[in-house]
Amino acid sequence: MSGLLLILGRLFMILVGYVAAALAASAFLNLLLIGMLDLPADVLPDAIRGSSIVAVPFIAMFVAWLAFTPALVFIAIAELSGKRDWLFHAIGGGVVAAVVTAGYFWQSSGPGDWSVGNPIIALALVGSGLVGGIAYWAVAGRMAGGWRSAR
Repeated sequence: MSGLLLILGRLFMILVGYVAAALAASAFLNLLLIGMLDLPADVLPDAIRGSSIVAVPFIAMFVAWLAFTPALVFIAIAELSGKRDWLFHAIGGGVVAAVVTAGYFWQSSGPGDWSVGNPIIALALVGSGLVGGIAYWAVAGRMAGGWRSAR
């Protein structure tokens, strides 16, 4: 019975870590977007505060939805191999974001699409994946594979 509770607790920590990773990636994208707007200094705190309340959770839903399948593969690899270092999770988050970005660019409409010729968007998405991977490591990745040794 305790083995089952360990696995259920680990699955809960994986879910919480995935939510934290999606929120961190969304917050990073939000800050990059606000930085690209060139807002005046007196408006900047209000823009950050307002977008943090409204945009970050909303964008996090899309981040979590788009990255679910590649992140599930990465989480399974991390859990089964027992990798616990932050660099592995950061690179894994970057790879997940690169897979999502490649899928987005592959489905784009072609030369008329504004995002195809803009590598800054791809770099921002990969950067948000790195941040999300570190956030996942901070919540759930530090104990990856621990359920196997405790059984």
